[in-house]
Amino acid sequence: MLTLVAAAGTPAAADRGSPTRSPSPQPAPEVKTGVGIRLLDAPANRREDSRAHRYIVDHVAPGTTIKRRIVVENKAEMRRPVAVYPAAAEVGPDGFVFAPGRTPNELTSWISVERGEVPLNPDEEKTLWVTIAVPRKASAGERYGVVWAEVPGTGTNMVRNVGRAGIRIYLSVGQGGEPPSAFEVAPLVGGRDADGRPTVTAEVRNTGQRALDLAGELSLADGPGGLSAGPVKTETVTLGLGGTATVRIPLDKRLPDGPWAATLALASGWTKRTVSSTVTFSGKAATAPASGERDRTVAVLTGGLLVSALVLATFLGLVHRRRNRAMRPPLRAG
Repeated sequence: MLTLVAAAGTPAAADRGSPTRSPSPQPAPEVKTGVGIRLLDAPANRREDSRAHRYIVDHVAPGTTIKRRIVVENKAEMRRPVAVYPAAAEVGPDGFVFAPGRTPNELTSWISVERGEVPLNPDEEKTLWVTIAVPRKASAGERYGVVWAEVPGTGTNMVRNVGRAGIRIYLSVGQGGEPPSAFEVAPLVGGRDADGRPTVTAEVRNTGQRALDLAGELSLADGPGGLSAGPVKTETVTLGLGGTATVRIPLDKRLPDGPWAATLALASGWTKRTVSSTVTFSGKAATAPASGERDRTVAVLTGGLLVSALVLATFLGLVHRRRNRAMRPPLRAG
């Protein structure tokens, strides 16, 4: 028997339609497309997994059928139909990437939506069931997709701008327990960008067997004069299997160079890591000197070396003459 818990009503990612593949934007407080969609259910065994309250995230055995409730909302000021359908997605070097339109994949062939289209009045909501029936012969592995809510857009016959919002799907299939999720975080590095703004960066690597959505907070302590700063939230970074990325946190331009005790806490659902390092923010990013400046630098260095060599030679000459005088026998009177 499947047990579900209520999921948080977080707005889903929005899209205005694109002829090519592009990364899926992160959830935002306001959905500007005029359509909204959110997840109502999460598995009881993922109660502590924050991702499962925003996206359809699960691990199931072949032959399993799961159901999730979603809420679709018309945010426009007119009555209009809202189409609801699954479409393909993938996770790669560019993060979570959804395919254009209704492009299918293996996962979408397993998905059915209670109603493919619902007419809604302004601000009206409708709850629908999404069913995912995994075939008994499905191979092991993680699949990705999106359940979209789409409204008609405006435009010409050549270009059509549609609005849609979606809920991501991360479905792992396989016998036994869920594959582990894990990641590594390299030591933190401080610096300033070309505009002089202090930044902290960290390289992260997915060392587990499931895709990750990493987000967290950076805190600074023990700065000059006992100053502290933060916490500052990071942007969400999606990592595929074996993937690497740089988490970059820009900070207030007024922060002094330091040193600072920096602590970065990252999490993907219930998988969490914390790393601490001492960082400093040096001056503006170094730039290579122009060729004329390089020539002048070389000339100054060369001149300095010549002067040093002359001084050294003079000193050695004086020492040599004094030593010779000391070794001569004294002159006797005739």
